[in-house]
Amino acid sequence: MSKWVLLACFALLIVSCKDVEKKEEKKDEKKQAIIGFSQLGSESSWRTCNSESIIKAAEEAGFQIIFDDAQQKQENQIKAIRSFIVYRVDIIIFSPIVETGWDTVLEEAREAQIPVIVVDRKLRIKDKSLIKGYIGQDSKEEGRKAARFLIEKYKDREEKLNILEITGTANSSSAKGRSEGFCEVLEAEDTEKKFSIIYSESGDFLRSKGREILAQIIAYNGGELKIGAKAIDIIFSHNDAMTLGILDSLDNYGIKAGKDVAIVSVDGEQKAINELMKGRLNCIVECNPKTGKELLKLVAKVLAGEEIEKETYIDEDIFTENDNFTLFESRGY
Repeated sequence: MSKWVLLACFALLIVSCKDVEKKEEKKDEKKQAIIGFSQLGSESSWRTCNSESIIKAAEEAGFQIIFDDAQQKQENQIKAIRSFIVYRVDIIIFSPIVETGWDTVLEEAREAQIPVIVVDRKLRIKDKSLIKGYIGQDSKEEGRKAARFLIEKYKDREEKLNILEITGTANSSSAKGRSEGFCEVLEAEDTEKKFSIIYSESGDFLRSKGREILAQIIAYNGGELKIGAKAIDIIFSHNDAMTLGILDSLDNYGIKAGKDVAIVSVDGEQKAINELMKGRLNCIVECNPKTGKELLKLVAKVLAGEEIEKETYIDEDIFTENDNFTLFESRGY
């Protein structure tokens, strides 16, 4: 074989190798970024809508998403986050069931150089740089809105008013924030001191627990809605799922919701809006579950090496008995 033939073959080999390299580069360019998403559970229509919003937005943005339902257990979420780290996802997003107990696993994610964004509920961690940011509700403001509604509703009422508070999951930022915001406004703006929280209990954001708590209170007091000698005038429930359970128990005992007792709820599920329109609820403070599109904007920025705000809040509304119900649109959840 002549040297010219050998040179020609060598040249073809070089060209072939370059073509392979270009194909590999193009393949890498098309590789989907992978999101590991740990959701705390599926306890309500709100939570299901939140998950669907995020999954849909991720898929529309061209991301691959690995979803895990923790079934209301922190140990399941920690296990999921560690599995995401082993899988080498590009970014982790999760809705923490409680505020504390995350420092170690978040440190593991940072050591693996995997950024983390927190959704819906906040964390209490020693090193705030362990997460890139938070997106979701302003739970303290939700509590403030609930209290302001009551102050306005009863501004001409002279008698004292007793409040039963059914809180969400203990040690969760949403339950803590709603209680703090509610009490903050009552202390600052209830100048006549007509409102008093006479009892508070966690319903864990579950319909079954809301139903159970009210049934026990009423049964213990001989079929009346009261705590000891004090009649309950107002129920402040931290979410619609518990509120719907509360309505179940009130109905069972013939107590007229929205009339015999005023009810303020948080979320904005369609079933709760329907009850508001029937006059069985007096106010619903919206907690918007549709965070997907705004979250994915933050994800894209983080993966591009950009900084994001430490806290991003989603717009939220308030619905009351005084609204024009003909303007209400279907909630979709």
